[in-house]
Amino acid sequence: MATLDDIRKHSTWGQVLEGQPQHLILLILLSVGALSLFTDGDGARLLGLTGAGWARLGLGLVITHQVVVAVVFRLQLHKNILSRLFGRRDMRVWAAIFLPLLVARPITTFMAGWADDTPITGLRWIEIPLGALLLVVAAWAMRSTLVYFTLPRALGGDHFREEIRQLPKVKGGVFDYTDNGMYGVVFLGLWGIALLFGSWNALVLALFQHAYIWVHMYTVEGPDIRRLYSWAA
Repeated sequence: MATLDDIRKHSTWGQVLEGQPQHLILLILLSVGALSLFTDGDGARLLGLTGAGWARLGLGLVITHQVVVAVVFRLQLHKNILSRLFGRRDMRVWAAIFLPLLVARPITTFMAGWADDTPITGLRWIEIPLGALLLVVAAWAMRSTLVYFTLPRALGGDHFREEIRQLPKVKGGVFDYTDNGMYGVVFLGLWGIALLFGSWNALVLALFQHAYIWVHMYTVEGPDIRRLYSWAA
């Protein structure tokens, strides 16, 4: 299995850009679809924004987050960019960029749901228990991510540190059932927020986020994983 130094030594700009035309096309299609589905309802506002306004803000922050992650992951893996700029502070700097944008996802979904007056189905006796269940499952998966996967790995530490890349595959909690508990299960919490509020705009935002994270998985992380791990070749 090639080391990070080996990957960087033989890196090409074609490898840096691999999957990114597809990423851009799918991002445009998903964004147009989501924007066309947002609705302002009767125009009620929370902190100056309608439910659709909060959803549009959330969409913009999600796109910013995923584009920044795509750029940093590729440039760090192939060009060691953050380590060259910040030395051993590279992951602390990256966490300071990554984590606020990550936290903004559920916050803007919550605010979109709170401000929204456009219902999903109106069947609150179904939406509320289903939303609560999804939040419980997502919370369990998040705990599993922090305890078993750990935050350094969730930040993409295998793009930064050889010792992180050499760690074994994760087991325990949600990872006993799926290799990707974060994207597959944790993101269900966004659906849970939307269902608890019965909010159409929050649901569209949740759908966009869950679809776009899988675009990221297959166009950004997929090629990276194949280079980082021989078992994924």
